[in-house]
Amino acid sequence: MASVARSIRPWTTCLRQQASRRPHTSIRSFTRSATWQLHSKEMDEDMLSSLKVNQSRLMEDIHYTCQWGTGQRWGDKPTETGMSRLALSDADKEARDWFVETTKALGCHITVDSMGNIFAVRPGLRNDKPPTFIGSHLDTQPSGGRYDGILGVTAGVEVLRTLADNWVETEYPVGVVNWTNEEGARFPMSMVSSGVWAGSIPLETAHNLREVGPNSTATMASELARIGYLGGVPASHSHIPMGAHFELHIEQGPLLEMSNKKIGVVTGVQAYKWLTVTVKGRDTHTGTTDLKSRADALLAASKMILHSHRLASAHSALASTGILNLKPGSTNTVPGEVTFSLDIRAKSDDTVAKMKELVLSDFPAIAAGENINGIQDDCTPGLPCTVDIVEDFDSPATNFHPDCISVVAQAAHSVLGRDSHNLMMEMTSGAGHDSVYASKRCPTSMIFVPCREGVSHNPAEFCKEEDCALGAQVLLQSVVRFDRLRDMDRRSWRQEPYHL
Repeated sequence: MASVARSIRPWTTCLRQQASRRPHTSIRSFTRSATWQLHSKEMDEDMLSSLKVNQSRLMEDIHYTCQWGTGQRWGDKPTETGMSRLALSDADKEARDWFVETTKALGCHITVDSMGNIFAVRPGLRNDKPPTFIGSHLDTQPSGGRYDGILGVTAGVEVLRTLADNWVETEYPVGVVNWTNEEGARFPMSMVSSGVWAGSIPLETAHNLREVGPNSTATMASELARIGYLGGVPASHSHIPMGAHFELHIEQGPLLEMSNKKIGVVTGVQAYKWLTVTVKGRDTHTGTTDLKSRADALLAASKMILHSHRLASAHSALASTGILNLKPGSTNTVPGEVTFSLDIRAKSDDTVAKMKELVLSDFPAIAAGENINGIQDDCTPGLPCTVDIVEDFDSPATNFHPDCISVVAQAAHSVLGRDSHNLMMEMTSGAGHDSVYASKRCPTSMIFVPCREGVSHNPAEFCKEEDCALGAQVLLQSVVRFDRLRDMDRRSWRQEPYHL
């Protein structure tokens, strides 16, 4: 082991000397390698371990980009604020401009597609195959934090910088993609742009999505054009293919922190459906209409929401309502119409399908006044309401590619060291991510790092600096390891040409 370490020192010293002579933002040709440049395929385990992301620089990027769309303050420190950077807002444009300028300065080729997805590609020695991509998103929830999505994009930039600092050439191109409107907060369809890229969502459907809000006329297409990110390249996997897709993300749940783990090796994503439920009754005066003469749409809707919770509890599933709108919205008028969202999730497609089946049968019965599982107990029977249920979005359970899972696990073992088995765990993602759609068209996996108390979609969302860096280090190694394996005969996926 000592002799191996001695043989590595001259190489690492040479790289540091060369890097110190040139800024990490210098642009260079990757078509020929100087004798001191290292190819990814020449790297052994010790060499891989010697490649280190810059924790301070990563955190600086995270907090610097959070000047655009700064949200609610939760602490005293300058960085202790949340984020409110909705997709295609002016703040989102500023963050996008930073991403483009930063990756261009690293010698990347930039492509913006018709959904505003931004692909930054660092050439490899062979550019006849699609890049290995790192992907996530820069948009946030209205009251979100500064790690969800943002960590994944900035970590991707840090991977590119680390490769440039150390003058490492990959066999194939390596890219970072910023996906548009992953959150679905402003335009109500999550992961919509990766869905268009994958061919799962029609471009017209996505472009015509209207901004959430009763008086808004803005659509995705109009806002893409307004901020200058309506690209001319089709949003399609056939035009911009990927060799693989890796995504670093905070867990958004408590499991890693509770079990004192540092890295989650994500094997897949649970299934979910989004429904919109509209309940119609009758507007009446609250002071002159007795309880038995009311068709109270809000009362019926509240019973349905409670029932969805009971169904989820009985079937080891999840059910949540995040949007609730009622008409006419007057203190002294019984609501005559209520619309609410219903998010149903479970590990298996069958469970989600069963939940929807029960919702479709039970909600109309509740609206009619039937006492489903005691939901009407101790209530005064009123007049019936009607209910309409529309499925807005369906994301089947996703299983990630075993080869990508394997390289993430290898990278985690390498980065975490001797105690790695006690510091990492395989897990299924409870939340949807752009990797769901990416996995339909290329090998994919994800890396999770813990977040404080599992809190996300909240201004106080927080991830320790060292955990951000650990995740970025695993991401770096995963990409390099995958690049080294891409020529192996056991590769089963189709690799299409990628033209810079």
